[in-house]
Amino acid sequence: MAEISKGPHIGVLSSHFPNSAYPAIGLSVRERMFRVARRLPLFVVSPTPYIPLVDSFRRGMEGELPSKPIVPEYEEQQGIPVWFPPYATVPGPQILRLIDGWSMSLGAYPRFAALRRAGRLDLIDAHGAYPDGYAGVLLGRKLGVPVTITLHGSELVCARDPQRVKKLREAFSGAARVFAVCDALRQFAIELGVTDDRVEVIGNGIDAELFHPHDRTAERAALDISPFVPVMVSVGHLSEEKGHQRVIDALPSLTEQWPGLVYLIIDSGNPARKGYSELEKQIARMKLEPSVRFFYGVTPQKLSALLSAADIFVHVARLEGPVNVLLEAMACGLPVLATDAGVNREVVCRPELGELIPHGEQRTLEAALKRILSATWDRTAIRRYAETHHWDARVDRLCRAFAETRDRASAARSL
Repeated sequence: MAEISKGPHIGVLSSHFPNSAYPAIGLSVRERMFRVARRLPLFVVSPTPYIPLVDSFRRGMEGELPSKPIVPEYEEQQGIPVWFPPYATVPGPQILRLIDGWSMSLGAYPRFAALRRAGRLDLIDAHGAYPDGYAGVLLGRKLGVPVTITLHGSELVCARDPQRVKKLREAFSGAARVFAVCDALRQFAIELGVTDDRVEVIGNGIDAELFHPHDRTAERAALDISPFVPVMVSVGHLSEEKGHQRVIDALPSLTEQWPGLVYLIIDSGNPARKGYSELEKQIARMKLEPSVRFFYGVTPQKLSALLSAADIFVHVARLEGPVNVLLEAMACGLPVLATDAGVNREVVCRPELGELIPHGEQRTLEAALKRILSATWDRTAIRRYAETHHWDARVDRLCRAFAETRDRASAARSL
């Protein structure tokens, strides 16, 4: 590893990164890049959106308006410096979001420029093609450093908007290299003009030491749940697209067959979200309060414990990029029921790991939930499959790719 230890100084650009105000966002980005940081010098810049005038008014009315967590300007996390510079954004029609990439680059520039002058920046790794990747390319041009873009799946949502597709193409054209966390995103990048030699699949891994089966009886006792009832668990924002409401719709049929069944919903946000209010109304209307429990902003350690308390993991999103929590659930021994959407097929790739179903068919969902709850699963085999997705080999490849990208850029400048 000697050649890697002398590798480039990496500047990570990611607007979704954990902080003390929002500790549960961007955990997969931090896990990926902090593992790289064990081998390469690295810092993080995580631009934070603010709405001009509106946020200033809110600060002026502090104590009279609902409180909003304040993102810090700087934190040191696990010994890694992380900055959170503000950048202006405008709410409303999607066309107004086309300034986000440009605005993000302006907000992040002073920090990147200072670190470049200090000799601490050789390459920018931006997470997400827009706005982060687009902003990263603008920064790379100004500072004379190569830029890599790591695709996590938000690009699939961006691609619904033709105007943002143009921004995606511009970002891809300016990147020295593109990393995709799954093959479906690699194909997506190629369709938007990235040549095959510039895009590589380097997926996220899992921490198999952190995510492992806990004592199920003990974890249920901590939650005051009987060891003899089925427990389902889902993880994801409380938006309609995640499909939690569809699982709730299935609960009357399931609780008729399994009285006492419990459904755990784990969200990285907070109960002020609109999705929570809608789900809460649905649960009250259906008189399902004893069957559904919500958890917010849990730590990875707590997530591992909650997963271990369950029997099955349910993920019925409409459109989805890579979801690392599927593998984390499998590492805890859970079979997975997921919609055949996004790249779920790349994870739930064998019948002994779970089942894939079409999105939107309620009867199909209910029947599948009953099958997976009734089946006998080899949880040790599921765990072994998850362990094959450990981080070590992926980090090896990332470090070499960063060093190669830096070296190629240096060679091109010397010509």
